[in-house]
Amino acid sequence: MFQLDDKFLEEVGLQDLPEEQKKAFLQHIYDELELRVGTRLSDGMSDAQLEEFESIIDRKEDVIVAWLAKHVPDYHNDQAFGRIQQATKLDVNDPGLRAEYTATKWLEVNRPDYRDVVAAVLAELKKEIGASKDVILGTNQSAA
Repeated sequence: MFQLDDKFLEEVGLQDLPEEQKKAFLQHIYDELELRVGTRLSDGMSDAQLEEFESIIDRKEDVIVAWLAKHVPDYHNDQAFGRIQQATKLDVNDPGLRAEYTATKWLEVNRPDYRDVVAAVLAELKKEIGASKDVILGTNQSAA
């Protein structure tokens, strides 16, 4: 799993980004990553798959409960559920935790390559950021 944090900023050469800009920049990167990954993952999916996943992401409880009942009825005992619960520190009965777990499992079933897609998109994004770091930091000295 990746973290968008100070270590990430260091990896892309932006450790000197002003403190007051770091949070907004990392949020922008997260949003861009989410958009690009979503676009790549949706390639080749049917409309029904896209609709189902969108309902899970939108936390539609009836869709989540039905999907879990069909695919992972004993999800409370899945190690992945436990890891997500530990990471989020949410109560095991929290609907948000159930939604997060369901989205992850849905991707494992419907796009088993999703981790590779995330890694590839993140690598591309890091390369783009690294190539633009001087502009981002305002240290680009090239003449206009």
